[in-house]
Amino acid sequence: MPRHRLATLALAACLSGPLMAQTVYVDQGDDWTRSLRTQFYTTDQGARIMPISWMRALALPDGRPFLHDALARYGYIPLPEAGEADLPVGFTTNGSGDDMAVGMTCAACHTRQIEVNSTAYRLDGGPAIVDFQSFLKDLDDAVLALLQDDTAFASFADTLLGANPDAAQVSALKAEVEVWSKRFHTLMTRSLPDPAWGPARLDAVSMIFNRLAGLDLGPASDDYIIADNIAVADAPTRYPFLWNAARQDFTQWPGFAPNGNEIFGLIRNLGEVYGVFADFHPVRTGSGVLSYHDYLSDNSANWQGLHDLEDWIWDIGAPKWPWDIDQDLADAGKAVFDMAKEDGGCVECHGITTGKVRGLKPTWATPIVDAGTDTRECQVMTRSVQTGVLDGAINLAAIKSLFGANPDILFGAEAPAVDVLVTSVVGAIIQHTLGNLGGDLKAEAEKVSRTKDLKDDIELLKKIPGFDQVLSPDGDPLVVEPAATSGCAYESRVLEGIWAAAPYLHNGSVPTLTDLLNPPEQRPASFVPGPAYDLDKVGMAVDQTAFDHVIETTGCDDLNSGDSRCGHDWGTNLEADKKRALLEYLKSI
Repeated sequence: MPRHRLATLALAACLSGPLMAQTVYVDQGDDWTRSLRTQFYTTDQGARIMPISWMRALALPDGRPFLHDALARYGYIPLPEAGEADLPVGFTTNGSGDDMAVGMTCAACHTRQIEVNSTAYRLDGGPAIVDFQSFLKDLDDAVLALLQDDTAFASFADTLLGANPDAAQVSALKAEVEVWSKRFHTLMTRSLPDPAWGPARLDAVSMIFNRLAGLDLGPASDDYIIADNIAVADAPTRYPFLWNAARQDFTQWPGFAPNGNEIFGLIRNLGEVYGVFADFHPVRTGSGVLSYHDYLSDNSANWQGLHDLEDWIWDIGAPKWPWDIDQDLADAGKAVFDMAKEDGGCVECHGITTGKVRGLKPTWATPIVDAGTDTRECQVMTRSVQTGVLDGAINLAAIKSLFGANPDILFGAEAPAVDVLVTSVVGAIIQHTLGNLGGDLKAEAEKVSRTKDLKDDIELLKKIPGFDQVLSPDGDPLVVEPAATSGCAYESRVLEGIWAAAPYLHNGSVPTLTDLLNPPEQRPASFVPGPAYDLDKVGMAVDQTAFDHVIETTGCDDLNSGDSRCGHDWGTNLEADKKRALLEYLKSI
């Protein structure tokens, strides 16, 4: 049985009808307009989960259409005013006719809705409170059930092909569905953990590695599958918030991704699209240097959509607390925030300070700190995978090493999963960029393609805006090695809007800020995540009705569980009045 539930049919009606009328859109600054919000919700990035006609024809075990509630049962937010009202915020289509597919965008995972006194508050760019694992599992189960029931498949075929289709058409459709199911079911059975991530959490890095290395790099004769590259995704993290994300020095919870210019942003976003089912199959070409593998021809990325969404992220402001603030108490809380770390203050790790200059816009420093928290995420970063079709490809994650001793940077039969991901992303970005050059740079690119000298390729790329800093000898590598620590270091984000980002710690193991300011042994050993919001404790309320999944956490004796509530002890020894003041200040920023 799936580990989510829709409380009643009335809840779905509420989410798509009256509740939407009562939705309060929290103030996120003058730059975040209604028009941008609409585009953020619906702009395609190139993800293609399955043909939209298939998803619309799929049925649940009780006979209702799979999309009957616009996926509200999983926590996704219906968008009835959109052109495709059966799809929620962050789900959209691309292609046309029989090739039209449904896919996800960053808005699906980064739009939050919380509830206070039966009123919904919308937080654009906020960490979604959605049960992605149940969505994936139910979609897998629905297609498997369809293939196992001849009567159901006949009805499915009639819906797609018209009444009384001929046998050849039905057979061809079934073959397509069987290939889709083989790939998707292989990914699901090997990836999905037990216990499940639960609402508001997922192991995004593992799923991106699994999706790319498991389903995209194998032989075409086996539907591109390398099943052994798929590992259990058992390092859940909470969805991060997007406001200020583009301003950080580094992104991803372990802080391995440099940030702050257009190319770094595109790398971050294209990796996300690969993880949510973009069509992507690199091909050996046997010619050129950087073009020895073709990363672009079989790649469904929507480049304009990716550029637009990255631009809009800069416009999403931190949400302003929509209820009353005790300003005197908040002022006292700022003094606590500004205390030294050893005294329980926050500013050393979470204050706004100038970061590196990597582009035209300034960034904020993002300290990478071992706070004694769960270490499972760092284990994911050590994975190696079979390289498949990329065996012999240039490891573009190591491309900056050409400025040093020029070691052999070709992939062998196995390589770090993160390097395979970076190569697949950066290779596509390079080839897309070179294909759109004009003038003198285009002529130079044509000349360089004939020299077959990698250093010539690099010198050309350095002349292209964005790549100049990425490939600079004194710039950051494409993947930053974590600093040596006793455990696992994670990014320390600026805390604007932190009141809207529960549950807390990178793995979402603490439901409220009040709990986070308690010693680990006093934090809840379990809680039910959901949208009901506690104004006093600042986070998820104890009583939830949207979901019944229980997140069970572990203590400091099991730091590698993926669910440890241990660590981040700063502020836990503050006096009660200082904790109360600090919470009021955190509401106000």
